[in-house]
Amino acid sequence: MKILVIAATEAEIALSVKHIGATQQGSKGWFAAINDHNIHFAVTGVGMTATAYHLTKLMTTEVYDLVLQVGVAGSFDMDLQLGTVVFVKTDRFGDLGAEDHEKYIDVFEMGLVQEDESPFANRLLPNTYEKELKIDLPGVNALTKNTVSGNGFSIAMLRDKYSCDIESMEGAAFHYVCTIERVKFAQVRAISNYVEPRNKGNWQLGAAIERINSWLISYLSII
Repeated sequence: MKILVIAATEAEIALSVKHIGATQQGSKGWFAAINDHNIHFAVTGVGMTATAYHLTKLMTTEVYDLVLQVGVAGSFDMDLQLGTVVFVKTDRFGDLGAEDHEKYIDVFEMGLVQEDESPFANRLLPNTYEKELKIDLPGVNALTKNTVSGNGFSIAMLRDKYSCDIESMEGAAFHYVCTIERVKFAQVRAISNYVEPRNKGNWQLGAAIERINSWLISYLSII
């Protein structure tokens, strides 16, 4: 099986690359073989545009049986402990729309996209491969924004509007591309911080990176 593992930054997968002993091949990323699986690690960049471009480019030059996106995320849910590794069941765009005075209206409310227009289902980008993946992690609903939330007003608005559990900068683009291309995929993230007025002193980024890599190493060895 050919497996592509992507992350927004090298820091988010470096521990796995080193542990597995993957070999770097120029700008293409790192490659390794595990249990008859060929693993390709690649960095796709921060944000939705970079993710969509680099992921699509990778998938047009090679056919993969499974694509994994791993990384860190912020949590709207204060009951999710920092460092918790989660599986993203659904993702959605959180800043694709317009400001209407004090309100935010998304592309569905604007009538620019229909709520079940491919690849969306009820305005969401769901992972329909959950049962096949055999990933035993808490399932969450995610929100993706190019601008990380750090303002009390916008955080409250997004929490009330979407009732999402976590936030990232790339996930919805990943779900969008994989769904259209009909490739089996999974987005797995470790919680590095809570979505609150920005205070990096409260973040546990290092611990989250260790946790996501620990999960990834284990999953690639048993899949």
